[in-house]
Amino acid sequence: MFKVLKKEGKARRGHFESVHGNAETPVFMDVGTCAAIKGGVSTDDLVEIGCQIELSNTYHLHIRPGDELIRRMGGLRKFFNWSGPVLTDSGGFQVFSLAKLRRIREEGVYFQSHIDGKKIFMGPEESMRIQSNLASTIAMAFDECIENPAEYSYTKASCERTYRWLVRCRDEMKRLNSLPDTLNPHQMLFGINQGSTYPDLRVEHMKKIAELDLDGYAIGGLAVGEAAEEMYATIDAVEDYMPADKPRYLMGVGTPVNILEGVARGVDFFDCVMPSRNARHGNLFTWNGKINLINERYAEDPRPADPNCRCPACRSYSRAYMRHLFKVHEELGLRLAVLHNLYFYNELMQAIRDALDEGRFHEFYRRYLPILDSRCDD
Repeated sequence: MFKVLKKEGKARRGHFESVHGNAETPVFMDVGTCAAIKGGVSTDDLVEIGCQIELSNTYHLHIRPGDELIRRMGGLRKFFNWSGPVLTDSGGFQVFSLAKLRRIREEGVYFQSHIDGKKIFMGPEESMRIQSNLASTIAMAFDECIENPAEYSYTKASCERTYRWLVRCRDEMKRLNSLPDTLNPHQMLFGINQGSTYPDLRVEHMKKIAELDLDGYAIGGLAVGEAAEEMYATIDAVEDYMPADKPRYLMGVGTPVNILEGVARGVDFFDCVMPSRNARHGNLFTWNGKINLINERYAEDPRPADPNCRCPACRSYSRAYMRHLFKVHEELGLRLAVLHNLYFYNELMQAIRDALDEGRFHEFYRRYLPILDSRCDD
């Protein structure tokens, strides 16, 4: 299922195999929360811009259009016409960040929908059943996402509950995968490490979930307001205790620099809404740094957003034209900007993989770390 092909320091070059296709790692998963990338990006577009794995959201799809409907349509991949692997997150983060009211109990979480206030219950078994209906390639375990900073005593109790929930997720997935009418009987389960920014709790929790021999392991509960250095320190703390032969996933991260830092610390999988969200506000990533298309300086700039880019936007349109689209609120501007940023992220991952293949990742890291976090002056 997963093989580490090469290492440079802690950075890993790997190959992931699944029933729905393969992926080369490190990999960025393009986020289509409701089975669509915001900004008018189709699955045909995802193929063109180099997406290997798509990520969708269990909570949102359970609310609308409903996981039972998607099951009747043949599963999520058939529903939105995607031939590659799909990862569905468990819904845990959305339950804790979007729900109007919630009560956490040992059995799960009682909450109200952020759409219409409807009362909903979700626990480990419910999350697994929803994700089984979606028939994703990879299902994420249901966990409790706590705010940072959090009290030590509450964080410890939350980690213990998340572990108990993980055992229930594992057992329920095993049962679901054995049923004769399951859409994807080869569905994988990734566990999630929690523990806020407390290194001892992170390590203790990682050791316990590693014993369950799951298909992969994620680091969750980061990129939620803590300083970047705290995030990197947390990855450093748990990396030695993550199974070396399983994929490692840093959830919800992040900027191009965050990704470089994560790869350098041994992370294989990434996802984030940042590239598409930033694009919809005219903020683009380039190999020379970040630009904001709304800036007056681009009003008559005939160059593409990034002269070194071969995305659909940069192949055909100028900065001046894309800026015009934003200024007159034409949706084409959003689409082109989103295509550019997602292409850039996927191209960044390819460049990282090439650097690892050729034994020059540290050189690549040192060269681009200061550039990718800067403003482009050109």
